[in-house]
Amino acid sequence: MRNAYISGTGGYVPPRVVTNEDLTNEYGIETSDEWIQQRTGIKERRFAEAGVGSAELGAKAATMALENAGLKATDLDMIIFATLSPEYHFPGSAVFLQEMLGLCDAGKFVGCLDIRNQCSGFLYGLGTATSMVKSGAAEHVLVVGGETHSAALDLSTRGRTVASLFGDGAGAVVVSATDEDRGVRYWKCGADGRFKDALSQRVWDIRNRPFIPQDAEGNGLVDPEIMWAHMDGRKVFKHAVTRMCEAVMEACQTTEVFGPDIDLFLFHQANMRINQYVAKQLFIPEEKLVHNIHKYGNTTAATIPLLMWEAVADGRLKPGMKVMCCAFGSGFTWGASLIEW
Repeated sequence: MRNAYISGTGGYVPPRVVTNEDLTNEYGIETSDEWIQQRTGIKERRFAEAGVGSAELGAKAATMALENAGLKATDLDMIIFATLSPEYHFPGSAVFLQEMLGLCDAGKFVGCLDIRNQCSGFLYGLGTATSMVKSGAAEHVLVVGGETHSAALDLSTRGRTVASLFGDGAGAVVVSATDEDRGVRYWKCGADGRFKDALSQRVWDIRNRPFIPQDAEGNGLVDPEIMWAHMDGRKVFKHAVTRMCEAVMEACQTTEVFGPDIDLFLFHQANMRINQYVAKQLFIPEEKLVHNIHKYGNTTAATIPLLMWEAVADGRLKPGMKVMCCAFGSGFTWGASLIEW
């Protein structure tokens, strides 16, 4: 039977560390390390330098994932890039990444797909790649989650609720075909568009004419209310806990693999309090949880592949283990996946 497994993982975060104290001292945001840590579990995050975009971060993670899979970029049949911070409005970041990996120079013009499902984007991409591989349409699919949030954060007291949460980084996996009895056993994604405005960044609205307001000289004018990300924190917290619990329980019931049989849980790193609450509701012991929000913040589509990469690198995630992944984010969208490593 043809299965799809993760043959290689990779990750990259920019070298610049921005601590909670830096948000106060460097950016003048009226907040504190204690306030941020108590509410989110975040101590620091990484910010990319000007001129660095999501695809460049993704290329570093992808190169590592390919090396760990024992593959070359030219072995790939497809690139899937999950991000809410692409270089341009269009085209997407996947074609940037394709060129950075040298595929264009090599004459290997593989398909490139961008996924804009924010925090759950990687799991949507993983499910898509798994289906392609299991169907026989592809042998090796690169799935990348990459973000450069720092360029689009309101780093002022006005924007502190959101600005303190996010960081930059990228994670990547290669999904490959195998005849072995292993790999992605289950995936399912969901969405509830009724809450599309509860967590959003409405920089422009294509329904308007023009889609961005202009002054007399034709220069675009974007009001701060829509320029920066907006979040109804209480609503997001409530729905995140509910949907993540439901997604994990449905995955367990469908696969008949339950908590005691699962070795690790990789939850999207949006807020430590959300993950702790979900774990408490599902009776998941702390030793089965993997966290990195304290050092990277919320890297959106990159959080789960970064967790995979780190867990493999430090020896915590080993072949034969069962891993449950779950994410929730803007849209609202969510997803869960059970993997036998």
